[in-house]
Amino acid sequence: MITYVIRRLLIGILVLFLVSLIVFFSVRLLPGDPVLIYVAGQAGGSTITQEKLDELRHEYGLDKPVPVQYLNWVKGALTGDLGQSIMYRDDVGKLLKQRFPVTLTLGFVSLIISTLLGIFFGLVAAVRRGTWIDTLVTFLSYIGLCIPVFMLAFALIYVLGGKAHWLPMVGWTAPWKNFGMSVKQSIMPIIVLGMVPLAMTARQMRSSVLEVNNMDYIRTAWSKGLGERVIVTRHILKNSLIPVITMIGIAVGIIFGGAVIEEMIFAIPGMGRLLVQGVLNRDYVVIQGGTLVIATIIVFVNIIVDISYGWLDPRIRYG
Repeated sequence: MITYVIRRLLIGILVLFLVSLIVFFSVRLLPGDPVLIYVAGQAGGSTITQEKLDELRHEYGLDKPVPVQYLNWVKGALTGDLGQSIMYRDDVGKLLKQRFPVTLTLGFVSLIISTLLGIFFGLVAAVRRGTWIDTLVTFLSYIGLCIPVFMLAFALIYVLGGKAHWLPMVGWTAPWKNFGMSVKQSIMPIIVLGMVPLAMTARQMRSSVLEVNNMDYIRTAWSKGLGERVIVTRHILKNSLIPVITMIGIAVGIIFGGAVIEEMIFAIPGMGRLLVQGVLNRDYVVIQGGTLVIATIIVFVNIIVDISYGWLDPRIRYG
């Protein structure tokens, strides 16, 4: 078990290294000079001298060769220093610390709700296979997988915010400042973030339950006269969760990816919106730091998911 964990950690480190390479060198291909973009947005930017531009490039290390810039960034990241934002002229770690709790809160709640509902709906659909419940869950899961996230967001804003006036259309309020308003503002973003993971989990759970339901030990349990509730909760449910647990690792990536679109549409000051602004402003350091943090979380969650297989299924042994 320890050997397996160490091996997975080493693979995770390799993945993060490759992500850092791809992100660092790909953002350099973005058109535009971040220093010039920053200067253009400042008062008197049109009259700035070349000497001042060179000074700014030296300040942010942009005058050094790209490989040297990468090594300096990695060295700083290993010590917790993600660099200084060009546009905000502030520490990237501080910016992420301010924005990350918002994204994490919405993402965590979306993940929990989508996973629990997906397991429940998938289980019910499989147990009631061929009934109207199964047909409804299957139909809705197809819609959840097919509908674009941005279209769902605009539809919710139009119906629940614009027409019904039930929920605020945009904005974010911290729960400790106004819990009621925070809940209202979070409902639509959580629905948008959780829709695809919910549909994926429901479909995977249904397929997994149908597969387990055909096992010999399930037929034996039925022949012994055990009740449906006992068979489902004690035998079918746990043994059907392994493929579903795998979906959690995928769902984390989907939720963080969806946060970029969702936070822009709902004007939420989270990390996804910060990354979009970083791309628009060619703020290399923000893009690199934010992507590295997200990649680290996804890798860590997938390692936890892999380790959890042994607890869910004693037949699995790690070499």
